[in-house]
This record gives sequence, C-alpha cells and structure tokens, in this order.
Amino acid sequence: MIRLLIVDDHPVVRAGLRGMLEAAEGIGVAGEASSGDEAVVRARELEPDVVLMDLRMPGGDGVGAISRIVAERPSTRVIVLTTYETDTDIVRAVEAGAAGYLLKDTSTADLLSAIAAAVRGETVLSPSVATKLVTRMRGPALESLTQREVQVLALVAKGMTNADIGRALFIGETTVKTHLLRIFGKLAVSDRTAAVTTAMERGLL
Repeated sequence: MIRLLIVDDHPVVRAGLRGMLEAAEGIGVAGEASSGDEAVVRARELEPDVVLMDLRMPGGDGVGAISRIVAERPSTRVIVLTTYETDTDIVRAVEAGAAGYLLKDTSTADLLSAIAAAVRGETVLSPSVATKLVTRMRGPALESLTQREVQVLALVAKGMTNADIGRALFIGETTVKTHLLRIFGKLAVSDRTAAVTTAMERGLL
C-alpha cells in the first residue's frame, strides 16, 4: 500500500484528489495539509511514501517544504502537482528534491502512473513540463552530453534507480535528478526509457 500525503491550500482540490486516489487499488491517503509548514509536520507524523505538493500556498511555499521533507525523510518521494509551469518553478522544485513535476490537468491514469514511478525512484514530468525543459536546453550543443551525464544515463540503462546511481557515482540523489532533467532536455525526450533509446540511436551510449 502506497501511503500518500496531499498538500494543497484549497479544500475542494484536496477532497477531489482524496476521492480519486482512494478509489485506486494499492493507494491510501494518509492525510492532508494546507500549507508548506503544515506539510513538513504532517510528513514527520505520518511518514508517507509520496507527497503530492502544491507550489504556491500561504504559510510556507511548496519548494521550501520539499527541501525540509526530503532532508528529514529521504525515502519520501515528493511530486509537485500545480498549475504553474514556469522554468524557474520547475528548476527550483527539482533542485529542492522533487521526484516529479505534474500539472493539475494530468489525467487520473497518468497521476497514478507517476506515483508508482516515483516510488520506484524515477523522475516524472508532465509532457508540457518536459517540452519547456527541451526548449530551455535547446541550442547549438543540443545533443552534447557531458561525461557525467553519459555516466548517469549508462547506469539508467542498467536499470538502476536514482538512489542507486547516486551511491555508485558518490553524488546526491537530487544531483542525479538534475542531471536527468538536463539529459531529457538535450535529447528532447520526457522519460528515462526514451532517453536511453535516443542516446543509443545517436551513438552517445
């Protein structure tokens, strides 16, 4: 059973997410929070597997809460679920330790898939978010991966999780996520499998 904590300052949104998620097999909503500060406290109390985190809330924003939750509970995966998709928001959230970044128009099936992927240690992005990262990275060196990015992708190709890769390369899991986002942008893909496939097709692996 995957235990979830829902964080959003709108009661209607929390109620809607709770109803939708509790209907899914293998998922239980352990609790809710209406602010970043409350989310940190509730995460400490409830020890959820996954936190669905809104970004902009009174009483402590989502990015600050992500940093604190991940620092206290590295095993808890935080997925941003928001209406905001600016480059700055995306990068700040991932650098804070978010395992994914989804928009609130995400379908139920995609949200459930993202939750499962996050639990497996994968990074999950909404298609439009991935597109923004591609655009951000687009430039003369679009297909040029750094040596470290090649190392990270090679370990992804072996089926290793972000945590496994971090341990193997002696870097933090958040750093692994940042490398993956840059790889996705450079290769114009939105997930790990496509990144490996594309890199192999282009002779980068």
